[in-house]
Amino acid sequence: MTESRHRALVVDDDPDIADLVVMVLEGLDMDVSVAGTGEEALALARERQPDLVTLDLTLPDADGTEICERLRRFTDAYIIMITGRDAETDRLIGLEVGADEYLAKPFSPRELRARATALLRRPRSGLRAGDGGEEAAVVVRSADVELTDLGGGLLVDPLTGATRHRDENVPLTPTEAKLLVTLTRQAGEPMERADLATEVRGGDFIASDFLIDVQVAGLRRKLRAATGRDRLTVVRGTAYQLTVVD
Repeated sequence: MTESRHRALVVDDDPDIADLVVMVLEGLDMDVSVAGTGEEALALARERQPDLVTLDLTLPDADGTEICERLRRFTDAYIIMITGRDAETDRLIGLEVGADEYLAKPFSPRELRARATALLRRPRSGLRAGDGGEEAAVVVRSADVELTDLGGGLLVDPLTGATRHRDENVPLTPTEAKLLVTLTRQAGEPMERADLATEVRGGDFIASDFLIDVQVAGLRRKLRAATGRDRLTVVRGTAYQLTVVD
């Protein structure tokens, strides 16, 4: 394996599904590991530091949303939630806890391949596994890059989206970080939802607007928790605006 080869972690207790996902990802020249339980997935994610995780929503020892949320504490790996449940509520929950994509079974290998390829083209936030446990993880910002000051102690790395408020890291998923970088470029001005989706997701697989809406809602909630105020507002029902404060 070369250093440039992407690593993937497949988390599924169904051997047939796991084998299919492994076949697709190995076809993308990825180095693939497999976990059948949530705890095994967390251990392998720390050891292997994957670039991409496919995560079944139903695992024998834990709910996939719980594992997704725990993964997000220490890794910026792209997460594709794979599940037999196709209710919109399940999709919303998966996206809110940090999943980047959502695939319902049965899915085609071609669709998985396309989604994985699209995710790996996106810049990542720089959140990596640390040595002090899940709560000790930090966001790594770009070296020698001037941070964007949004006022009130909120600073954003314009390349990675790594965000701090008064010397405290604001933990964002890769998609949330990309959203914030995009909105920061147009801070103080409204950005149409469709334009934001194109910038953040490249126009790939936007079946409905709720995907961007849910991810913006997650970003808004985290910024509010960190700063004590709303920094994202809805404009005309079709646009979002990031507020700069004095």
